[in-house]
Amino acid sequence: MDRLNPEMSTNHPSQEEDLRWMQMAYDEAVLASEEGEVPVGAVVVSGSRLLGRGHNRNEALQDPTAHAEILAITAAANTLGSWRLEGATLYITLEPCLMCAGATFLARIERLVFAARDPKRGALRSVIDVSEPEALNHHTEVEEGLMAEECSHLLKSFFEKLRRDSEET
Repeated sequence: MDRLNPEMSTNHPSQEEDLRWMQMAYDEAVLASEEGEVPVGAVVVSGSRLLGRGHNRNEALQDPTAHAEILAITAAANTLGSWRLEGATLYITLEPCLMCAGATFLARIERLVFAARDPKRGALRSVIDVSEPEALNHHTEVEEGLMAEECSHLLKSFFEKLRRDSEET
């Protein structure tokens, strides 16, 4: 248990729980796709408690920071009444960009689980890896690959449809 947020647990969930939470993040990504947004979804969890969820809303809000992770982290902080999300896990359908990786570290999230790598903007494995520097005062455990195939397929389908629709107009 974290002394600042006693509700936060540092026990890792089971594989079944991880899958359940990633499925919820995937459902958020589907909502984004249905709204015409790049299909990325995220949830922040502590133990068995959902703290926040979000999906990309860049187009709807005309806000370059309205990424799924940022919205989920903000919702979680509002739920707890604290920006310190120590002991929490962030589940995300796509490897975070530099901004979102930074927000994860600043929120002191204990664990981040992402599905698919992002070969163009990924900041935890693909393009760069900002999770390792010794200078960081907080380190987040990073895991990847859970539901990667499903999340990759959702993204590919979205962009294929976008290209088809633009060719027809």
